[in-house]
This record gives sequence, C-alpha cells and structure tokens, in this order.
Amino acid sequence: MKHKITFLIGIVGVSLFVISSIIGGFLIENYSVMSQYISESYAIDTEYGKILRIIGYIPSGFLIALFCFVAVRYFQSSKQLKIGFYGIGVFYGLATIVVAIFPCDSGCNKELIDPSSSQLIHNFVGSLTYLFVPIFMILIGSGLKKTSNKLFSLQSILLGALSILFVYLLIANPNSGYIGIYQRMVEMLFVMWVIFCALAINKSAFNKA
Repeated sequence: MKHKITFLIGIVGVSLFVISSIIGGFLIENYSVMSQYISESYAIDTEYGKILRIIGYIPSGFLIALFCFVAVRYFQSSKQLKIGFYGIGVFYGLATIVVAIFPCDSGCNKELIDPSSSQLIHNFVGSLTYLFVPIFMILIGSGLKKTSNKLFSLQSILLGALSILFVYLLIANPNSGYIGIYQRMVEMLFVMWVIFCALAINKSAFNKA
C-alpha cells in the first residue's frame, strides 16, 4: 500500500473519531464535556447515538486498525514493533468498533446498577484500551530509539507516559467532576500518536524518494 494512502487512512480514521465526539456532545441538551464520558453522547438511549456509531465510530475504528496493521511495514522489522503496532490496532482500532457495537446504558451507568450486557462489554473493552494502548505506544517508542525515527520514538514515549498519567486520573476518582476532561486528554493523546505516526511514514517515504 502506498504511503500516501496509508497516511490518509490514519488521518481520516482519527478525524472521524474527533468529529463524532464533538458532534455527539452538541446533540445532547446540557451535555458537559468536562464531567461526562464521550460514550454518553452515543449511549443506547440517545436519539442520534446509532447514527454516530454507524457513520462515525465504527468506520473510525476500522480505519485506525487498518492503519496500524499496515503502518508497521514502514519501520524496521522487529518483534517489539509488531507487538506495539498490532496491539494498538487491536486494543484501540478494533476496540473502538466493539464499544460502538455495544454502547453503554443511559448516562453510562457509572454505579453499574443492574447493568446491561452491552454496558459490561463496553466497560471491559474500554478498560483494556486504556490499560494497554499507552504501554504499546511506549513499546514502539523504545523500539525505535536506535533508528532514524528518533523524533517519532520520543513522541511515542512521551505520549504513552502522559496517557498513563491521565488514565490514572480517570480511574482514580470516577466521581470526579473532571472525568470528561481526563478521558478526552487520553483520547487526544491517542489521536496525536496516530497523526505523528502518519507524519513519520510520510516523511520517511519523502526522504527515500
């Protein structure tokens, strides 16, 4: 696959995610980006949730997964990098599809009072994303240290470390009035990693030309 197509797959994938999360908040009255999860904007009882999931989050997850599975080919061949890229493809890309197929209950049922099976799957897969993706980012960064991709290596390590910090803040106090901000910071760092990776691929291909 040509590098330009790979670049666009990554950029379009994260763009769909960002646009969907922004639009979703505007479609719900009194929705707060500061104190509410992104998932609440497409919860099972929301008026436009199904549309957001079908045309936004599911295609986004597919494109991000495809990007990660292909992107690894543009870097040196190593088991460490394959684990990192495939890991992000599965636990971020494919996981985005799963949490969209299984949306949370109304208000995301934070106290888990008689939760639906969809809510339980949503929470479980989301937890795996926040647990593993930062680790895979750092793994990729450390695997690229001794290559020509030193900038992307540093970016991956820093973004992964910052992600761990905000994931901790997110889970340390689930009743905080800032959980919406913490989650969006984590997601922003994930999105930035995909963008930086796409730019690294584009730059690498340009230098070889």
